[in-house]
Amino acid sequence: MNKFSYLTEEGLAKLKAELEQLKNVERPAISRQISEAREKGDLSENAEYDAAKEAQGMLEMKISKLEDYIANSRVIDESLIDTSKVQIFNKVKIENKKSNSVMEYVIVSESEADVKKGKISVNTPIAKGLLGKKVGDVVEITVPSGVVRIEILEISR
Repeated sequence: MNKFSYLTEEGLAKLKAELEQLKNVERPAISRQISEAREKGDLSENAEYDAAKEAQGMLEMKISKLEDYIANSRVIDESLIDTSKVQIFNKVKIENKKSNSVMEYVIVSESEADVKKGKISVNTPIAKGLLGKKVGDVVEITVPSGVVRIEILEISR
């Protein structure tokens, strides 16, 4: 049974670009390395050949996984996202009740997560603790450093 991943148009485009890079740039480069190593003679004692073949196997595995991920992805129409409760692709403004610090995150799929840009994965403890909650809710979320109390201040797209 396949598990679907939900992406934005931007996230899907990024994954497709990465796949094209792997197939059209990195795959031919490894093929050239294998050919060059093969030209050096005896393959039984050719470390360059072994390393290139291993790199080729790793690359093919990465391509296969990325193709499967894309095939099992669904693009979400962001204009249809409900903001009455926290869900994937919502922007959530929260306040840490202990430190009184206010943060804003967009909850995204694993492949689109980028903490520097304020995008956290739906699989993080904070996102999991916020999912399904509404503005004004105070939730206690277990994170690696302990339990934090967070109030949801705002939910938007």
